[in-house]
Amino acid sequence: MTRIATIIGGGVIGGGWAARFLLMGWDVQVFDPDPEAERKISEVLSNARRSLPGLSDVAMPAEGKLTFHAEIKDAVAGTSWIQESVPERLEIKHKVYAGLQEHAPADAIIGSSTSGFKPSELQEGMANPGQIVVTHPFNPVYLLPLAELVTTEANPAEVVERAKEILTAIGMHPLHLKKEIDAHIADRFLEAVWREALWLVKDGIATTEEIDDAIRYGFGLRWGQMGLFETYRIAGGEAGMKHFIAQFGPCLQWPWTKLMDVPELTDELIDMIADQSDAQSGHHSIRELERIRDNNLVGMMRALKAQDYGAGALLNAQDKRMAQPIDMSGLITTVSRVVPLDWTDYNGHMNEARYLQAFGDATDKFMELIGCDAEYISSGGSYFTAETHIRHLDEAHAGAQIQVRTRCLLGEGKKMHLWHEMVEGDRLLATGEHMLIHVSLETRRASKPASHIAATLGRIAEGHATRPLPEGVGKAVGKK
Repeated sequence: MTRIATIIGGGVIGGGWAARFLLMGWDVQVFDPDPEAERKISEVLSNARRSLPGLSDVAMPAEGKLTFHAEIKDAVAGTSWIQESVPERLEIKHKVYAGLQEHAPADAIIGSSTSGFKPSELQEGMANPGQIVVTHPFNPVYLLPLAELVTTEANPAEVVERAKEILTAIGMHPLHLKKEIDAHIADRFLEAVWREALWLVKDGIATTEEIDDAIRYGFGLRWGQMGLFETYRIAGGEAGMKHFIAQFGPCLQWPWTKLMDVPELTDELIDMIADQSDAQSGHHSIRELERIRDNNLVGMMRALKAQDYGAGALLNAQDKRMAQPIDMSGLITTVSRVVPLDWTDYNGHMNEARYLQAFGDATDKFMELIGCDAEYISSGGSYFTAETHIRHLDEAHAGAQIQVRTRCLLGEGKKMHLWHEMVEGDRLLATGEHMLIHVSLETRRASKPASHIAATLGRIAEGHATRPLPEGVGKAVGKK
């Protein structure tokens, strides 16, 4: 079934929305009168194609179709989601909504990227106010999962639930604000930090770079995986949050902040901030900074993924939603994924440790398929790798769509002999040959597997035995 999303406004935020929907398998129809819109979105999409797939350890959906339209009525044809990202002027948004509601399907959800307006302000005077919600994202939209979903009593419960479902389906975390407020939640924090930073620069306490260092080397990393309250709970030690508040609560009365007073943005202060920012980052182009940012975010979020925590837990849940059934009738595809940014080395190639990781993941998946899963392992049995031989036959780069196809050469008694072939399309990248021994986790000695595992493994090995022996089986290092 074709799913269609409409993007109204193709700037940085609109382009990010377009990229996320498109790479999650939706067709995307764009309306933006800017003659440069197609170029701008194409550049954002190029960055997204390079970085977003690397967050997943399963194959991404087939990319949707991107089209650009000169008329709103064409851009909303057949759509189920409309994302508005036009300038922050209420009269412009109202004019756009009037056009959308004239031509769009009545059940299409209209989400606004607004960072400041409340949904009641957006809905005022509209023919179908219940169709309009706030869905405020963060840049880059194609990587950061948060979307502040703000609704009013005018929004039917069905619209709210469907908005949550669609945002979740494209890998985002819909944070539902049941009570509207100016600037929602996240931007209120950002505004507070921004005001304090302006004073620190104006008063000569810190430069723009020093302020950024305080964030990126300290609390920013903590906030990135635990947020504010969970971080402070830990700061309270074994006594927890109550102890933290008792210990640090009095400082809230101290004159540490100027948050209730904002420095005047004089030309002098603006020039000071701009000059310092140029000195800090001017040697990078915007595209270079975006790639640096994306590399860092992918690395951090993949690290969080390994811990199944914070944004990483969302990514793991999205992988489960996107995982495809595995065909067991022939050679078994045990890995299907994109090579992520953090798998490459100084040559720009996938490094040798990642070949082993991919083959290790393939072995783990094969073990799971024969019944040697987490439940079985917890009961006291597992397979241990006794010997591995990897042949590196061709190069792989970040963004390459790789698959590992697995064959069982031997599956009897205590032994399991696996042969993995890593390919990119028709190109053979590497082979991995692995001998595994079933072990009792209680005695730490070789043992026979449970009967159901032995039977499944035997059937697969018997089926694979009808195929010719793969080239390279049993070869020693250095022998072609």
